[in-house]
Amino acid sequence: MGVTQLKRKSRKNRAISNNKVASVKRLTLRPNIKKVDIEVLKAESSK
Repeated sequence: MGVTQLKRKSRKNRAISNNKVASVKRLTLRPNIKKVDIEVLKAESSK
């Protein structure tokens, strides 16, 4: 086999992995905002 580098393939593979990492970072960037009813929590804690 030859020792030539497949530059286009390596570029494509690198781009795919970078896109995967970037998508995971985007998904974990913002925490989920939960709507919390303070009055219910106060009522539960006072029991």
